[in-house]
Amino acid sequence: MNIKQVGIVGTGQMGLGMAQLLAQQGIKTISVKMTGGDVSTKQTQVEKSLQRLVDREKITEEQRSNTLSLMTITVDLHALRNCDLVIESIVEEMDKKQEIFSQLESIVNDHTILASNTSTLGITELSTAVTRKERLVGLHFFNPATVMKLVEVIPTLHTQQETVDGLVEWINSIGKTPVVVKDETGFIVNRLLTPYIIDAIRSCERGLSGVAEIDTAMKLGCNHPMGPLELADYIGLDIVYHMSSNLYDTFKEPRLTPPPLLKTLFVAEQIGKKSGLGFYDYSTTPPTPRSF
Repeated sequence: MNIKQVGIVGTGQMGLGMAQLLAQQGIKTISVKMTGGDVSTKQTQVEKSLQRLVDREKITEEQRSNTLSLMTITVDLHALRNCDLVIESIVEEMDKKQEIFSQLESIVNDHTILASNTSTLGITELSTAVTRKERLVGLHFFNPATVMKLVEVIPTLHTQQETVDGLVEWINSIGKTPVVVKDETGFIVNRLLTPYIIDAIRSCERGLSGVAEIDTAMKLGCNHPMGPLELADYIGLDIVYHMSSNLYDTFKEPRLTPPPLLKTLFVAEQIGKKSGLGFYDYSTTPPTPRSF
């Protein structure tokens, strides 16, 4: 599949991470900041990320410059009209994603593949917002996109097999490992991961043990690189809240409902590392586990 230019809708951690990943692979990217306003902060964020790689001798200064030359950040969705692939990466809310796809279909070319980076939402339901359903697919990259190797590929009953095969080939070409997954809420990873995280939150909530102790137990007892509460903070408690809610809405299993503590932190906008507070306080080095 000949993908020379990729659009990314959303400039959060995942959106910018995917754009940087692809630009480092020599692919021109256009990222659209959906909240409007100045894009200079986002540009600076990318520049700092690449500079850290230079400082750690992971890339050269020339590679940094080349990557930046391939990245454009804008607030104009119409800038994506000539992209071969557009990946949506906004908030995990069905209606907002459908609205974006409806707008995109009126902007992009007929050959453009539309994809969602959703972590849990059904791709078939998302596709009801477009008429060219055969060109829409799920492409779930993992955070940080520049490091994590897996990409879940989620076709619908409408998606052309040619499109799926082409995307699998393309994902391999950018150094990632594709896994084709049935279109069912949560796919593989988050279908298994989300119940694990919310069970850890409930264990903390009920006083089974403290935040640091729960994380230490799972790291040392199961050889996990991160504990479940540390991981929840890293993912973002807003995202974990939506993942839990989406799974419950589909399967109606009480254990999948967001625990009260998770909802409280979500409402308080204490959503983990990106806000500075979550299960840990990130104003200190190392982060301080909180008591609940």
